[in-house]
Amino acid sequence: MSPENEDINAAIEGELRLMDPAVRLSRPIAGTLLDPEFVEIGASGRRWTYEEMLVALPGLDGGGADSPRYEPSGMTGVVLGPGLVHLTYETVLGVERARRGSLWRRRAGETSWRMYYHQATPVPDGVRSRGRTPSGTA
Repeated sequence: MSPENEDINAAIEGELRLMDPAVRLSRPIAGTLLDPEFVEIGASGRRWTYEEMLVALPGLDGGGADSPRYEPSGMTGVVLGPGLVHLTYETVLGVERARRGSLWRRRAGETSWRMYYHQATPVPDGVRSRGRTPSGTA
């Protein structure tokens, strides 16, 4: 496996771990997956910082053991440069769909990848996964 593929796979593994309710309920574990400079623009439009996310994560959708889990699909990644991976994918949680993008970074001298930036955009009803409406237009 090429170093680029290893980096992409490491970022994907981290992304999937952040969707695991056990990780979302554990501040220490989630804290190792989020970069201290983390920022998220959620599907609601809210901007989250590292501290805000760690406090809120257990109570957010997908956080409880009995709550619905995120169902990701179409996850792909590209290495943007040394120590920087961009992931894109789509999720379903209940009836809500969102397109998501994350930047994962590994700082020089470190071995672990951390989510640096995340953005979620709601997908309106009637829009297919590839950005087409049922009539075939974008």
